[in-house]
Amino acid sequence: MPDEKNLVRSLTVDIAAPAELVWSVLIDLERYPQWNPFTVKVESSLRLGEPVNLYLPDPARPGELVHVIEELVAFDPQRLLSWEMFSSASNPDAARRDQVIEATGPASCRYYTTDLFLGPTADQVMALHGPWVKQGFDAVALAVKARAESLFAAGR
Repeated sequence: MPDEKNLVRSLTVDIAAPAELVWSVLIDLERYPQWNPFTVKVESSLRLGEPVNLYLPDPARPGELVHVIEELVAFDPQRLLSWEMFSSASNPDAARRDQVIEATGPASCRYYTTDLFLGPTADQVMALHGPWVKQGFDAVALAVKARAESLFAAGR
């Protein structure tokens, strides 16, 4: 089992909207710039094993984006959306991000997201980027809650 000391977990939010609606927000990649403060752009076919191109605000260079290429590793509608960066000879960093939706009723659910840093650089990546990722993931949790509840209230 991977070392959980290198696990970043967002706060868990209760969302007054169905899990199906929250799922639709997460897979509507074109609209990420409208609501997601941490992953401001995503490009993917959402097919297992295919690339997920992520664009995040660069904390070291305000106004610029960091481009990260990961692979879609889980696509379980209304429950789990995951991508992973695998280590390679040119980049030893590795991590797996899980976005979890738990239905709590017909019109309610919970959401949280995690990032597990893996591979030989996991400790260093956690030390350097863990607090930034935690802050970003908490912002995403609050933003997905606001987006889904707004859409649900509008009858969508």
